[in-house]
Amino acid sequence: MDHLKDFTREQLLTLIDAHAKSWLAHDGCWFLAAEEKLGMETAVELDKLSWERFSPAEARRIMKSFGIQPNGGLDALEKALWLRIYACVNKQRIERPSPDRLVLCMLECRVQQARRDKKLADFHCGGVGIIEYSRFASAIDPRIRTRCLSCFPEASQDYWCSWEFSV
Repeated sequence: MDHLKDFTREQLLTLIDAHAKSWLAHDGCWFLAAEEKLGMETAVELDKLSWERFSPAEARRIMKSFGIQPNGGLDALEKALWLRIYACVNKQRIERPSPDRLVLCMLECRVQQARRDKKLADFHCGGVGIIEYSRFASAIDPRIRTRCLSCFPEASQDYWCSWEFSV
């Protein structure tokens, strides 16, 4: 990556933002193509299989890149959640209501907002999300349990979805 060595901090941040948005746009284009060709049910099943593979790979890459030790509990998970690609494109909040619980709230969701903007049917993301978040969390620490607190379209007006992690 020698071609980036002379970039300013601002240029690198702009590049991260552009790449994160491009990654999410590709994910969306892939899903829409599958939905159009195969129907929503099959597209969701393929999406679940994809997240089942991607989420632990993303977690392991983050841990390796940022020196997060395995089996680090909720502290390690919190650090890793802030380093996910999603944290670069969606506004999120993390709360620690107790030492053995962590709650992630998605305050902005580009996926759901894009579907709304395009007048597409609501995407009930809980089935995919539980795979995505539980596989990510268990790759950080297998003791972590994941539970969906609320998911679009049944989510709170304050956020698109919320997830509880506990040990």
